[in-house]
Amino acid sequence: MTRLRRTATAAAALAFTAAATAVLGFAGPASAHVTVNPKEATQGGYARVAFRVPNESDSASTTKLEVVLPENAPVGSVSTMPVPGWTVATEKRKVDPPIEVHGSQLTEAVSKITWTASGDSGVKPGQFQEFPVSLGPLPQVDSMVFKVLQTYSDGNISRWIDEPAPGAEEPENPAPVLTLAAAAAPAGSATPTAGVASPDDDDDDDGNGLAVGLGVAGLVAGLAGLVLGGLAFARTRREPVAKA
Repeated sequence: MTRLRRTATAAAALAFTAAATAVLGFAGPASAHVTVNPKEATQGGYARVAFRVPNESDSASTTKLEVVLPENAPVGSVSTMPVPGWTVATEKRKVDPPIEVHGSQLTEAVSKITWTASGDSGVKPGQFQEFPVSLGPLPQVDSMVFKVLQTYSDGNISRWIDEPAPGAEEPENPAPVLTLAAAAAPAGSATPTAGVASPDDDDDDDGNGLAVGLGVAGLVAGLAGLVLGGLAFARTRREPVAKA
């Protein structure tokens, strides 16, 4: 009995260790790559997103981040928020057809954003840094895929450039993806335009005419009742009162 108990305990411990290893092994890499947050925005609108950059190295710091904007989804307005200890530079490219922003036709769009650490401001091992960006108007596409290069102080480069495939597992070096939802229809857009007859207009007119006719008839009947009541009251006053 004691031997069986020891065997069962050892088996349970082994199973727990294997399960823990599987969970940690799955969650570790998935949480370490560069991501864009939030992960969703609306087509045609503006969004403030942040590229979240964790450091995967045990000894080197992240000293440069390069974010390439998708060529098939150009954005007219791109602005960055200052990150203490980092400098930022943007590159542009020609776009055809032009992008319309607030009535202006833009023939150039930002194609790449590069952040570079100054001095000892790099992302240290065990830390992460966020790099905020404002984008808009967002294009009429389902998603935007940003390819990212993360450079370390020892010269190593992590290339987060693999695009996701529908129905497939997450790639080894996934690129950050911003999902874009269609804008909601304006309130009241489904209401029929004034002056345009609807299929039920004839029925409504018949119903309204009947209601008006009944109202007039009721008014005439009421007036007639008042007249008859007045005549009866006058006749009563003219007749002598019978003696007891």
